[in-house]
Amino acid sequence: MTKADLVERVAVEAELTKKDAEQLVEIVLDSIIHSLNEGEKIELRGFGSFRIRERNSRKGRNPKTGAAVDIPAKRVAYFKPGKELKELINNES
Repeated sequence: MTKADLVERVAVEAELTKKDAEQLVEIVLDSIIHSLNEGEKIELRGFGSFRIRERNSRKGRNPKTGAAVDIPAKRVAYFKPGKELKELINNES
């Protein structure tokens, strides 16, 4: 599912115009991004949680040349599905 598909689905389900649905989806996604940037954890009950994980700097290799490369420390977004989501996915197979 793409962002456009999600906007279409929200528009149909909530009986909104595509423009209003797109704005709603943008607000939700921007809120998630802003909260993660602030270091907050986001929990959506029945769906899952978003968190930021810290990755330490490390040594890597350039696959083309084999030369050692320093990979800097960084923060990455991490999603952990909730129990209900896991059950729904596994029961519908």
